[in-house]
Amino acid sequence: MENNLEVIPIFFAIDDGYMPFLAVALESLIDNASNNYYYSIKILYTNINEDNKRKINKYKRDNVNIEFVDLNYYIEKVKDKLYTRDYYTKTTYFRLFIANLYPQYNKAIYLDSDIVVLGDISELYNVELGDNLIAAAPDDVIQTTRVFQEYAEKVVGVADYRNYFNAGILLMNLDEFRKFNFQEKFLYLLETIKFTVAQDQDYLNRLCKGKVKIIDKGWDRMPVATDDYPKENIKIIHYNLADKPWRYDNIKYQEYFWKYAKRTEYYDFICKCKDEYTEAQRFADLQQYKNLKL
Repeated sequence: MENNLEVIPIFFAIDDGYMPFLAVALESLIDNASNNYYYSIKILYTNINEDNKRKINKYKRDNVNIEFVDLNYYIEKVKDKLYTRDYYTKTTYFRLFIANLYPQYNKAIYLDSDIVVLGDISELYNVELGDNLIAAAPDDVIQTTRVFQEYAEKVVGVADYRNYFNAGILLMNLDEFRKFNFQEKFLYLLETIKFTVAQDQDYLNRLCKGKVKIIDKGWDRMPVATDDYPKENIKIIHYNLADKPWRYDNIKYQEYFWKYAKRTEYYDFICKCKDEYTEAQRFADLQQYKNLKL
């Protein structure tokens, strides 16, 4: 307990390149979070400069703590196994080590940094997990693209593509992860199977099969989604893949991103990123998306 409040552990995994967007995520998360909890935010990293740490540490509050956790020492023994492709970095795998890194926690939230939180994050933490390993929402990219639906079922091995979840917003049952020996099984699977689309997300879907609580899609709403979902029910917007409002105009739900970006120290930098994003970079985005389908 901290300040007599229940602790909610929240993890991000990031490097210097995404620090401006982490600031947006934190700005929105704290703005909408209940004051009835203590939020212990851990930022897992291998490369963050001190100026960025200083800026992010300003988000500390009486009921919000921020800790930077250097994982260089931990990743050293497995880093050669953690393959990546396209825009992915090895930080994407860090969420898979949380259960072993933090044995004091029974459960925790993991969040990507390309998000805006519009709901109360404690509501996600209080989802009843039972003996499931994960609570997560269906992946909107998979739901809208036939080739990915086939990949989820035939390659990853989920029984129904509609239950293939996105790993950017997770409630993790760390007790069950440890009972399941998840990290050991993941590292073994890493040696035997190379997933080519979503990497760590594919491994999670494969290993957690049958032990996933599917939650409302409002907890992981992506601009790519085509269904008519009520805006008032959206809890988290996830600017997944190339749907980044800091790169492109007319991204669905971009107004929420800019609302919180304007409150951060990075606002001018984010605007500059958008102004200077080149046609060559846009073409590379398109090619990367096409490559995912190969």
